[in-house]
Amino acid sequence: MKLLISNDDGVHAPGLKILVDTLKSIAEVRVVAPDRDHSGASNSLTLTRPLHPVTLENGFISVDGTPTDCVHLGITSLFGEPVDRVVSGINTHANLGDDVLYSGTVAAATEGRFLALPAIAVSLVNDGNNHYETAAQVVRNLLTNPRTLTVGPRTIININVPDVPYDKLRGIQVTRLGHRARGDDPHGVTDPRGKTRYWIAAAGEGDDAGPGTDFYAVSQGFVSVTPIHVDMTKYEAFSDMQNWIEGVK
Repeated sequence: MKLLISNDDGVHAPGLKILVDTLKSIAEVRVVAPDRDHSGASNSLTLTRPLHPVTLENGFISVDGTPTDCVHLGITSLFGEPVDRVVSGINTHANLGDDVLYSGTVAAATEGRFLALPAIAVSLVNDGNNHYETAAQVVRNLLTNPRTLTVGPRTIININVPDVPYDKLRGIQVTRLGHRARGDDPHGVTDPRGKTRYWIAAAGEGDDAGPGTDFYAVSQGFVSVTPIHVDMTKYEAFSDMQNWIEGVK
């Protein structure tokens, strides 16, 4: 198995190294990651300038671009043969519910949606203990699972792991995305030149976070595994939409 590993926290992030060290015993691993933190970059591509990949002493390739840039280059240009799947992470914090809309970790996995095997995004629901090794072991176990997974094309597997020692996990649950409440308003600050600037505030707490959701699973000590995909069409709205546009030219 050939894996392309990336992240959004940057090529020097501790979660990336731990994930690579754990998976290189079961797969041929290639690493292409941003040269700095790109959390919240979502699926953005850099189109206004060329990108500059640099190979570091440890063999990781650092790119002055977004997570999506990194995976795009890793799949198309930087290696002489294709990879089987993308694994993105280990993200330093949770990617639950609406987080997937903004997450660079999930975006990196999404860029691997055309490969033979479903891409994986993995995040640690970090509460300060930094048990990245737990999340890495979960991914290793899933990748070596002999059971066949047939989830259909262009599926991304979004994994969130509680920040506990591996032997304290209660198990794994398949979940749906929950939803967060509206986040706090941005914080206005004044710079030394008197101009107003804004810090984006923290995301909202879980709102739709009951049983069956990713929020609930991790709060109960379970690993949350959620299949997501890029088709954002709301099919159940077709009938209402058709009635709405009737007679409009």
